[in-house]
Amino acid sequence: MSQNFDPNQNYYFFNKKNSIPVVFVHGVGLDHQMWDAQVNYLNEFSILTYDLLGHGKTPYNKEKLSLKDFSDQLLDLLNYLKIDKINLIGFSLGSLIALDFTSRYLKKVEKLILIGTTYKRSDQERSLVLDRYNQAKLNKPISKQAIKRWFSDGYLKENPKTYDLFINILNKKPEDHKNFLKAYELFANHYDDFEAIKKIDIKTLVMTGSDDIGSTPTMSKELVKDLVNSTYIEIKNGKHLCSIECVDDVNMNIKKFINN
Repeated sequence: MSQNFDPNQNYYFFNKKNSIPVVFVHGVGLDHQMWDAQVNYLNEFSILTYDLLGHGKTPYNKEKLSLKDFSDQLLDLLNYLKIDKINLIGFSLGSLIALDFTSRYLKKVEKLILIGTTYKRSDQERSLVLDRYNQAKLNKPISKQAIKRWFSDGYLKENPKTYDLFINILNKKPEDHKNFLKAYELFANHYDDFEAIKKIDIKTLVMTGSDDIGSTPTMSKELVKDLVNSTYIEIKNGKHLCSIECVDDVNMNIKKFINN
């Protein structure tokens, strides 16, 4: 698997094999490492993972971030690697990016998989996210709160290495924290583009943990109503990062969906 920077300094891993590449888009404040279990499981496929703008090893120096910026980043990376068609998988903010990218470049996406997606937030749900963003702006630590929302207590107790990994990813250096806030501001203030979403007609799988309190099963069910060619799967006992805690269930559903 090659790891490198493209000419725009996007940090990526690409494992080229004889298949339509599976492209993974991570969530806010994270990096490509969140997909390690999926990358290992789907090793017969071409795989592309990368760090979003201002995350991991990919720099960003503008004042604001938009979904279009993230979609342009992915398009530039695909053009650089000469990839014409992809299976696209997004998590949380990555799901919003995947939806935006697909709505703009529908012919480039074979199948779409969305995990832990926010959709049609209520005013109260939006207020909770904005509160967390405002805490982060004041440099109040939110990493431990995030991990408690993302994993069950039992899983964290049994997997201290996972806890340490995500604490390390989430605790930012000052410059990285500035970029995290740009992405978090975008996520917190996001409003869904219903018309663009309703035009997406490719096969789509929407997955959510049954115990996800931020990107709830209700949100995913509403999203499936508006995606004309979509299927909903609820991951039993999963929280926000069900892709890690319920890895076997999530991986099995991803592989089955891509292969069918």
